Amino acid sequence: MCGRYAITLAPEVFRQTFGYPEQPNFPPRYNVAPTQPVPIVTAEHGNRHFRLVRWGFLPSWVKDPKAFPLIINARSETLLEKPTFRAAVTRRRCLFLADGFYEWRRLGRAKAPYLIRRKDGAPLFFAGLWETYSDPAGGEIDTAAIVTTDANGVLAAIHDRMPAILAVEDVAPWLSAEEVPPKDAVRLVRPCPEDWIEAVPVSRRVNSVANDDPGLQEVLAREDTGPEASGSAAVKPSRSKAAKSLSSDEDEQGRLI
Repeated sequence: MCGRYAITLAPEVFRQTFGYPEQPNFPPRYNVAPTQPVPIVTAEHGNRHFRLVRWGFLPSWVKDPKAFPLIINARSETLLEKPTFRAAVTRRRCLFLADGFYEWRRLGRAKAPYLIRRKDGAPLFFAGLWETYSDPAGGEIDTAAIVTTDANGVLAAIHDRMPAILAVEDVAPWLSAEEVPPKDAVRLVRPCPEDWIEAVPVSRRVNSVANDDPGLQEVLAREDTGPEASGSAAVKPSRSKAAKSLSSDEDEQGRLI
């Protein structure tokens, strides 16, 4: 799953990369967490737009949001099957603005956090779904979830899932819900090539939402698991997956890290 990520590049870098006309000015965020407002890119009638939404998807048919689980991720394998995402994957696909995300590696009872980012420092094209929820009183809120897929070789040693990171050539068809049907769009969602990304150990300070500063992304020499830290400076790609899930909790998304 993806439970924390980062948006640290300059706003103009994202604007040029994602191609929206708006000129939002926003500060770097090193520890984006669920339920917070997050920027996404949508496409309407062929035009891309910047939009702020709540990270935590709410289908339009929900009657009581308080009784509905917090959905921050959408499994690519079931997008066409689950009523929760059926309308959004057909009409409201989006991209999340991001340039890194965090994942935790289990070491016994301890968890060591890693920052995953592109080797070239470029933005990441996270596939997403969004929806406008209207409450009984007439209020509206835009919400979204990150689409996830199986981990590639770089991530497999840390976790069994990862955000769906699109190739540049797949961005337009993913966003073009009016022209590209959902079955074709879902085929674009797959583990990204291993040579795109790297995973580096970072401080356990990222565990706390209260921490949001550049120090969270300082690369450590060893995995940070507390007093008895151990490990190497980076995770090496692995082509084999663990027989058992490495702490995936996408089906229990109300539980945050």
